[in-house]
Amino acid sequence: MFFVTYLRRELRRRMRQAIFVALGLAVGIGLVVTVSAASAGVKKAEADVLSSLYGAGTDVTVTGPAPQFKPPSTGGGQPPKGATTIQGGPGGAEICQNSKCENAAGQTIDHLAPQYSPIKSAEVAAVARLHDVSAAAGGLLLTDTSITFPKNFGSAGGSAPPSPSTFTVDGVGIGPSALGPLSSGTITSGRSFTAADSNADVAVVDSGYATSNSLKTGSAITVDKVKFTVIGIVRQSQASSPNDVYIPLARAQALASTSDQNLTGDVNTIYVTAASSAAIPAVSKEISRLLPHATVTTASSLASEVTGSVANAAKLANDLGKWLAVLVLIAAFAVASLLTMAAVARRVGEFGTLKALGWQTRRIVAQVLGESVVMGVAGAVVGIGLGFAGAAIITKVAPKLFATVPTSTGTFFQQQSVSSNGVTHTSGPGTASHTVAVSLHPSITVGVIALAVVLALLGGLLAGSLGSWRIARLRPADALARVA
Repeated sequence: MFFVTYLRRELRRRMRQAIFVALGLAVGIGLVVTVSAASAGVKKAEADVLSSLYGAGTDVTVTGPAPQFKPPSTGGGQPPKGATTIQGGPGGAEICQNSKCENAAGQTIDHLAPQYSPIKSAEVAAVARLHDVSAAAGGLLLTDTSITFPKNFGSAGGSAPPSPSTFTVDGVGIGPSALGPLSSGTITSGRSFTAADSNADVAVVDSGYATSNSLKTGSAITVDKVKFTVIGIVRQSQASSPNDVYIPLARAQALASTSDQNLTGDVNTIYVTAASSAAIPAVSKEISRLLPHATVTTASSLASEVTGSVANAAKLANDLGKWLAVLVLIAAFAVASLLTMAAVARRVGEFGTLKALGWQTRRIVAQVLGESVVMGVAGAVVGIGLGFAGAAIITKVAPKLFATVPTSTGTFFQQQSVSSNGVTHTSGPGTASHTVAVSLHPSITVGVIALAVVLALLGGLLAGSLGSWRIARLRPADALARVA
């Protein structure tokens, strides 16, 4: 009881010093809490982007290699079989495919191209049988690109070359499993697919695409010159860059098949669910060994491809922010230690008197450590409050962050040359990027608060230990000699 009474009296008598020590620790602790909260907020924003890109129930995504294509203008020679070119001819612009050409005026090209090379259905089954894989489902990602040429296109004084219209098509498996691209969506109008739709010309359309193209349940949409009836509208997170149109997998395989490539039974994407989050790295390695030419993507591997202000903010918080917090914390500890040692120097006479009265050194040391710990606790409380205030300010003033993720766009039309006979275009696969806007919400967890308390106590104990070291070297005779 005397320990507490003496401690309270000394802290009250040296209130100014106690306040300075506690505030010094509080500033360091507050900065650590703020930086940790900002870093957690950036990581959460990045995780939200990756989660929205993956959708519910998917841990690993496997895609076939990107189709190899080199446009003629880059010295790649003739386009591959099945590629469509628009070039000048004797009677004007011509559409050519596999060396067969016809006049382009008034014609419409509607080309459905796979975004990735095919994967056999047997390989999907093999992935599903891997250890730690709980489920696997295949899908066929396609890009429908159409372009309609005016009737006077290619003639002297004719209309300018038109711009192509492109939308993404996803062939999805139909079954009771929720695994796949539609798993995280909500049907807002109409219905989703049933077993009876396996070979039907029906489609589910993303709500964003439906709004921009005035589509609703019962509307018709053309995919590779085949009319599909819209049976449902699905609302999905636009941050995930959802596909525009979903059709039954069997119909997608049939439409994408050509005289040079039969995709019946094939997919180009496999959605995989691991038995547990800890098993994801092992599952990824097993799939890579099974399908060495495929691209295996997890949330962690995709994170390395995310660029933009989210990635910059993460680097800033992890590098500059943490080092700044460490330096300020070291400075706070140093100030607390110096102030404590200065206070001990001013109390030499007091401690000498206590030793002369019979106090043992360890009792005096415990008293000084107790005072330092109390100042550390006070610094922790104030520092945590400053951390919450800093997090609130960041939430209020921080601009939106942007994450850019590379995506495949399937087919593109690239202009090659323009002449009196028309314009040359070539179709082939390409890539683009998808940018997502996310808000920064710093997060202060229980772990961060616990870290703040531990650091504050550590700072107090460090300051008290240095002061105690000086006390331990103090001899009563020397101390009493300094008593006035």
